[in-house]
Amino acid sequence: MGVASDAGRYGEAQRTYLEGVSAADRAGARTLAAQLLSSLSYQIANVGDPADALLLAQTAVAGAEGATPAVRALLLERVAWSAARARDTAATRRALDAVDDAFDHRGTEPDPDWVYWLNRDEIDVMAGRCHVELGDPVRAEQLLARVIERYPAHHERERALYRTWLAEALARAGRLADAREVLSLIPGQIDSDRVRRRLAVLAGLMTG
Repeated sequence: MGVASDAGRYGEAQRTYLEGVSAADRAGARTLAAQLLSSLSYQIANVGDPADALLLAQTAVAGAEGATPAVRALLLERVAWSAARARDTAATRRALDAVDDAFDHRGTEPDPDWVYWLNRDEIDVMAGRCHVELGDPVRAEQLLARVIERYPAHHERERALYRTWLAEALARAGRLADAREVLSLIPGQIDSDRVRRRLAVLAGLMTG
């Protein structure tokens, strides 16, 4: 599903997400159903109507009763992102606060395998991206630069994607030379539709 979405096959990804939600519901796997619905909301926030994405993300959270704190943090991140894309500052801030609260209340209960990657750095990256969307590039730069500096070098695609957000924060703060320097660090051979779309967005900002 995520592979299809990252490759730009959004219709295929949406059908697969919805089929997964139906199957999870039939199996009584409410948390998995919420995760799949939340993932669909994330795709829609990126390429569709953010208001629709926000409704889906909120529905996913409401349907994840009994989820572990880490899972709730992940689902709430999608609420924050959808709200930021919809330019709803208050809703974004509430969701980001809720993400922090959920993540800080993790205990010893086992999490699903699909939430293994969520850590403090990934949460800060999402917060930074939200701040870019909300027009607070200074705060976004603080969060993103700190994470990218220590992000594992072998995760090239993620580093490239996160650098596009740092570059956008710098560009929107009027620091075009710094933004270009960040973009120069992105390998040209990265095979990701998401990275290509981000670079296309940045092309318009870098003409100043």
